[in-house]
Amino acid sequence: MGNITAMSADQKSVGDMLAATVPMAGTLNLEFLETTAERAVVRLPDQPAYHNHVGGPHAGAMFTLAESASGAIVLAAFGDQLGRAVPLAVNAEIAYKKLAMGVVTATATLGRPVADVVAELDAGQRPEFPVRIDITREDGAVTGEMTVLWTLRPNNPGK
Repeated sequence: MGNITAMSADQKSVGDMLAATVPMAGTLNLEFLETTAERAVVRLPDQPAYHNHVGGPHAGAMFTLAESASGAIVLAAFGDQLGRAVPLAVNAEIAYKKLAMGVVTATATLGRPVADVVAELDAGQRPEFPVRIDITREDGAVTGEMTVLWTLRPNNPGK
């Protein structure tokens, strides 16, 4: 394998985990560029099969891109909690701001500190936390904004 850094190995494993557990994430050939507990960056290559009527990425493809970026940061931030809780998206809201053409990239950030969410889980609660995602074109223009509200549902509620 040569000279793979721990960072790229971690990114690959989160991307692989997402594609393995969420087959939909693999359908768009998404590229996981960065995946940490602070930030996830996922790129959607320009693919004519996923274009809309004006030649840019279809709204559904951009939704899947952004939701996948949110899932990647959730796995990176809370992967060590998967033995006791399952992450679930509660709701999502997306706004399409500008025409997206070509390659688009989604950058996800957590809306609450990891420690606060884990503390609620430790207290027997079902924590909720927002993930904010910006979708940008290659020129840096923000073409879409999405927020996904996630929860960690305890495997054994009431314990």
